[in-house]
Amino acid sequence: MPTSVRFDPELEARLRKLAEAEGVSLSELIRRAAARYCDELTAASLARRLADVLGVVHSSGGRARRTGEAFREVLRGRR
Repeated sequence: MPTSVRFDPELEARLRKLAEAEGVSLSELIRRAAARYCDELTAASLARRLADVLGVVHSSGGRARRTGEAFREVLRGRR
């Protein structure tokens, strides 16, 4: 589905110059920039959603306490 976007002349000139320097079309440059922006917002959104629990949980390690040792044992068994 075609989409059109209007830029002010200064921004359009900057985008065209960058597209030329990158060796891509203006459309490709804008697609890449939009995709990167979406990726960044998605990542930031996840961090915001988890902010209240990140770094809050403290434990004695439980089953995870011996993971390094268990991994070494697996590697030794493969030799």
